[in-house]
Amino acid sequence: MTLKTVSLRRRVAAGVLLVLVVVLVTLVVLVDVLFAAQTSRDTDIALRQRAVQAGQVIQRRGPGPAVARSLERGGVRVDLVTPDGRTFGSGPDSETSKQLTWSYPDGTKITFYAEVEVMSQQQQRLRRLLFLVGLGAITVTGVVLIWVVRRALAPLDAMTSLAQAIAGGHRGGRLNPSSPKTELGRVAVAFDGMLDSLEGSEQRTRRFVADAAHELRTPITGVQAVAEALVQASPDAPDRDQMSLLLVREARRAGRLVDDLLALAQLDAGLEMQREQVDLLALAESEVTRTRLLAPDFDIEASGTPLVITGDGQRLAQVMANLADNARQATGPGGRVRILVDWAGFTVSDNGPGVPDSERERIFDRLVRLDDSRDRRSGGSGLGLAIARGVVRAHGGNLSCEPSPSGAVFRAVFRPHDEPTRPIRLNRADIPPDRTG
Repeated sequence: MTLKTVSLRRRVAAGVLLVLVVVLVTLVVLVDVLFAAQTSRDTDIALRQRAVQAGQVIQRRGPGPAVARSLERGGVRVDLVTPDGRTFGSGPDSETSKQLTWSYPDGTKITFYAEVEVMSQQQQRLRRLLFLVGLGAITVTGVVLIWVVRRALAPLDAMTSLAQAIAGGHRGGRLNPSSPKTELGRVAVAFDGMLDSLEGSEQRTRRFVADAAHELRTPITGVQAVAEALVQASPDAPDRDQMSLLLVREARRAGRLVDDLLALAQLDAGLEMQREQVDLLALAESEVTRTRLLAPDFDIEASGTPLVITGDGQRLAQVMANLADNARQATGPGGRVRILVDWAGFTVSDNGPGVPDSERERIFDRLVRLDDSRDRRSGGSGLGLAIARGVVRAHGGNLSCEPSPSGAVFRAVFRPHDEPTRPIRLNRADIPPDRTG
């Protein structure tokens, strides 16, 4: 998205002035047209009144040059023709706008002419007046508009100053709009919300990096200590094999944590996944087989009805593996895990100590373990449930920890995907936040 960063002050001022100019021009043209029409009607009325007056004069004096001279005033010329054919008056000017011919009972005929110059002068004076008034209005409006726009856009300057201050390291500043329902108020509320989200994300990121470094430090320190002991130990030392096994265990622990951190980084970056028809019951049975290979005596079973959804088979298998491993670590060697597939998704339940109601959401956060069932000695990274929920949400569903009187119950529900043409993309919003610490 490319935002056009033109000057808002200039745009608003120019737009208002342009509208004002258009309105004034339209007004001037309209007034000029109406004035011309009204002047034409007034001229017709004046000529008719002059014709009636002429009839009264003719009745008293009779037609003659005196009558013609008395009628020629106020920009009106006449052409008087007597019954015997004589003509009096100055006649029409070269430029006339109106003329009226009037016949009288005694046979006299008078033609009245209105001069153009008189009406033109009045119209020119009106146009000049309108131009001067309009120009003055535009000038005054432009000066006032600069001040008004500057005052109106002052909140934007406040936003700019706050953003620059935050970029300079002064965290915690907010706009706190007095009227959040106005246009600028809504922008300010969105701006404050964005700052809250960014600062919260920054704090979670810093805390997550610190926790991840702390998690990695333990196995790496163990690897270093065992490696140094192996280097210093003699080839025939009795505990050399034990130290080698310890070295492999610590290296695997560090490797698993690194793999989980890499998976989270890929999910945060929006990793695209394949779309294919996946049978969740078949995945559950495969997970049972895998778990029995790792722990032959562990009690785990899969049941239910086949459910085919559109998704990434490897990622969904990772979800089941994370949930099954989490349940196996919580219950111990003598535990029991059941995977049930139904029409909406699947459920993974165990007979372990369960999850307290206050912790049923927190366990999906990054690097979170419950003290009584999931500790560092089990080899878990504290990231498996966060990854599992992110993958399920990317498939249009949700993963939750359901309330249960005994043991833990994890429920994954999916929406049906009928259009297998668009690739699935994991977004940052699908990954639970880090609220550790």
